[in-house]
Amino acid sequence: MRKYLAVIDETDEARVALRFAARRASKTGGTVEIIVLIPPPEFVQWGAVQAAMEEEARLRAEALIAQVAGELMEEMGLRPAIAVEQGEPVAVVRKALQERDDVAALVLGAAASGAPGPIIAYVSAEAGSLPCPVMIVPGSLTDEALDRLS
Repeated sequence: MRKYLAVIDETDEARVALRFAARRASKTGGTVEIIVLIPPPEFVQWGAVQAAMEEEARLRAEALIAQVAGELMEEMGLRPAIAVEQGEPVAVVRKALQERDDVAALVLGAAASGAPGPIIAYVSAEAGSLPCPVMIVPGSLTDEALDRLS
């Protein structure tokens, strides 16, 4: 079974990538796995403040998960597998690809403008040695365009 691995955060381009991955999975009889990124915590001198910041980031990630999983279930009938990972984005993606040998494609969203993010820069440089294809979805695509292309 095809598994599309989508790496998301709170950006618009991440949602575009997830929609594309879900549409591909739906049309090919596959599944979607979502990795929700939590940025690494900034060092704060006071432990209680740092713990509160980490808890706030985890709560935002859980809210994002609930929202996107609900949308996938409602719109496409897909129940995604979900992993919440904290750390540097490139390290998280590298580890995920090493641990999962059943990924048919890594699906990422590119920002509509500006320089590529760290994950896209990494996969572009390492594409020849990655264990699966990479799909980079333009963040400027509308839902209608995504539906047509997927």
